[in-house]
This record gives sequence, C-alpha cells and structure tokens, in this order.
Amino acid sequence: MGTGILEHMTDGRVASGGYTLFDTAIGTCGIAWNDLGVVGLQLPERDVEDTAMRSALASGSSDHTPPQAPPSRIATAIEAIIAHLDGSPDNLRWIELDTTGVPEFNRRVYEAIRAIDSGSTLTYGEVAALVGAPGAAQAVGQALGRNPFPIIIPCHRVLAAGNKVGGFTAFGSTQTKRQLLAIEQAPGFDAPTLF
Repeated sequence: MGTGILEHMTDGRVASGGYTLFDTAIGTCGIAWNDLGVVGLQLPERDVEDTAMRSALASGSSDHTPPQAPPSRIATAIEAIIAHLDGSPDNLRWIELDTTGVPEFNRRVYEAIRAIDSGSTLTYGEVAALVGAPGAAQAVGQALGRNPFPIIIPCHRVLAAGNKVGGFTAFGSTQTKRQLLAIEQAPGFDAPTLF
C-alpha cells in the first residue's frame, strides 16, 4: 500500500482509491475515495500535515503516502465542495459515498441529515424523530461525531435544543460549525429563546 492506492474487497470485488488535498475558504481539506465513491472527507486540521495524515488513513493508505491526482468524478466533487464553501450553495447529494462499514443507525441518521437544505437546520431531537428513534438525540449526536463525510453529510446543520450550536468534533469545534453555518447563511442558530 505504499503507492497510496487502496485495494480491498467490497461486495466481492476489488475497489481501489486514494486521497488528495484541496484548498477551500475554510482551509485545506482532504478527500479519500475508492471505486464505489467517497470514503471520507477531512475538514482542516491544526496543520496541513495532520489533514494529509487523516485523509491518507481514511483512504486505507499509509500516513506517509503522498496525495494522488483524483479521478474526474472526485475532481468534480472537489470543485463543488470548494464552490459551496465559497458561498455558492450546492446540496452535494449527487456525490456518491461508500458507506461500507457504517452502522445501520448511523446510515439512517446520515440519510436524514443529507436531506437538510443549505441554510436550514434541525435539532438533534428532530433528527432522532425523523429516523424513527424519538428520544435518541444523544445517539444522533454520537453518530454525527463519527461522520466520515462532513460537508457532504452536513452534520453542522444539526443544532442542540433551543437552536444552540451544540457540539462539533472537527478541529476548531463550534467555531468551525458556526463558520459553516454562516457561509450557508443559516438563520437563527444561537438565537436567544424566550424560555
């Protein structure tokens, strides 16, 4: 695996892929892919080396493997992500994802989250109800904390009760979440409530 090309068995066939880095309005991001789709999107870390390491590992490559030139479908996805983070909304729902190995509950959460339009938000509790698990807001938060596809699966659009920002596991924590919501012009997050 020293070449940065990932090969593994998925549904009885060999899938290969790699990773690359790209600059956005919020910093250097990374994307990892295989033949089935995107396997991970990495938001900016403390430095580019950390972003590269996490992206390489998501692709199944060694953390010492250099980035690769993406195939055209991934290059198109990168262009759309860059434009989205520059303030040109795209729902990114057309980007193919490989969710092999993602637990069923998390997949249901990610499907519900992916349906939230840019500039809109839901609460953890609302998402729990959407996936048929009312009262499971904490489990929704845990699934989102493990989201391998931030931006594509827009976990930043999920807020705590009372439209409070809540948590965010990416580097920069809630500051990064607020930045993403501001780019998307989401109204009302962190807004004071009467009760």
